[in-house]
Amino acid sequence: MLELNKSGTDRSEPGRLPAQDPGPDAAPDTRPAGDSPSTGPDASADRVPLRPYLIAGAILCALYFLYAYFQYARFGSPSWDLGIFEQEVRAYAGFDAPVVDIKGPGYLILGDHFSPIVALLAPLYWIWPSAESLLFAQAALFALGAVIVGRTTQQILGGRSGLCVTVAYGLSWGIQEAVKADFHEIAFAVPLLALVCRALLLKRYTAALLWSLPLVLVKEDLGATVAVVGFLLFVYGRRLQGALLAAFGVAAFVVTLVVLIPAASSAGRYDYWTKIDKNGEQDVSMLDSVLGVLNSSVKIEMLVFLIGVTAFMALRSPLTLLIVPTLGWRLLSQDSNHWGMVWHYSAILMPVLFLALADGVRRSRGSHRPWLASYAEVAVPVAAAIAVAMTQHLPLRDLLRPETYRTDDARSRAARAALDAIPAGSRVETDITLMAHLTSDRTVYWVGGAPGTAPDIVAINLDFGWSRPIQDPVAYAEQLHPEARYRLKHRGGSFVVMERTTPEPDRIPGVRDG
Repeated sequence: MLELNKSGTDRSEPGRLPAQDPGPDAAPDTRPAGDSPSTGPDASADRVPLRPYLIAGAILCALYFLYAYFQYARFGSPSWDLGIFEQEVRAYAGFDAPVVDIKGPGYLILGDHFSPIVALLAPLYWIWPSAESLLFAQAALFALGAVIVGRTTQQILGGRSGLCVTVAYGLSWGIQEAVKADFHEIAFAVPLLALVCRALLLKRYTAALLWSLPLVLVKEDLGATVAVVGFLLFVYGRRLQGALLAAFGVAAFVVTLVVLIPAASSAGRYDYWTKIDKNGEQDVSMLDSVLGVLNSSVKIEMLVFLIGVTAFMALRSPLTLLIVPTLGWRLLSQDSNHWGMVWHYSAILMPVLFLALADGVRRSRGSHRPWLASYAEVAVPVAAAIAVAMTQHLPLRDLLRPETYRTDDARSRAARAALDAIPAGSRVETDITLMAHLTSDRTVYWVGGAPGTAPDIVAINLDFGWSRPIQDPVAYAEQLHPEARYRLKHRGGSFVVMERTTPEPDRIPGVRDG
């Protein structure tokens, strides 16, 4: 289990990390000095070759991007998020405020989630103005996390453990499901958290502090994770640094949720509180939310698989505390999308857990408990085997299927024909199917989410999964926009494109005058 030094002091030697003492169940290490890899600050990175990890990272980046690219090319985006983030990055690239019309005409996205770090993608977008650039950036960031995790593991454990953990992390279900979910801002948190954990394990405390600071710019809840980094620094004996970082993390968390997001939101509040205190239309008390953290088999399964992918050795490391804030809000949420193993929510937990695995193995190798010491010797290959075995049920398995690479099927051809019927620069209201293919050079609204705008085009996929089948697409467009009239411009397969025949309104919601 987690082994924190209760006193928070180091009584052995200056600079030694108290939480990395083997603990009361440890036996003396009788191996020759050459058999035990150095783990101190002077353990040099030059003893661990970089090239194998760069090659492994490049392979993983290619696999992630290949999957994401062909999902995009087949018009298979699972949500509106890729379109949302492209609108945000496109705004930053044009030195404009991050307005995301998909969320509502003129909607300032910093009033939804606080993720200004996404602006770092603007230079890439100048070169490659497409949603594909975001998918590539995410693939590269996830792969960078694998390089950091794997190389750090080899520095700590030696042997071939680093490459085994690179495979285990790279194929882990949290990363694969995030790749399937298209781009999200948490891609930046993955390598940052890997660097934070690396610095903690190598006793580079100032580096841990510095790498944790940008996390507050990734997403509003990560201030709480930064506070836990501060707590660990405090326990490891860096009391002033730890206390200051913990205070900063708490302050950033509170200020972002209570001040920054409400200031940017048209509603003047942080909308996601309702994920905790509302179940549909029913109010839920905080006590009921707390008592219900494990009230679903989906939640329990997710927790088991989170620790299980590390062969349960992550439980031996204090680093595992870093996953508590993210798990906390997910388990308190009334939204079942937050509970399970799909979507992108578990990706930021993977670098923490796999470096906790490395730390747990190191702590257990000299244990007085023979079974634990023996298990520590095989835990890394077991974790790699678990990741490989699980992949047969995970997204990257699709890369072995020929149909994954077929983008000339009837549905895809019909979708591309619909895109060709939509003029560049037009204002388009559409559903998820075409959305991310339009956001690079059109103003895009979510279907039904832009009243009063009378968009130039309404484009829909009749097979999208509407609650009621759309029998008359033109009548549906005019129902959405009674202020305008539309006619059928294009129909092919399940895709229908309607264009406005009446003049554009004098004032369009969300569009600034002159």
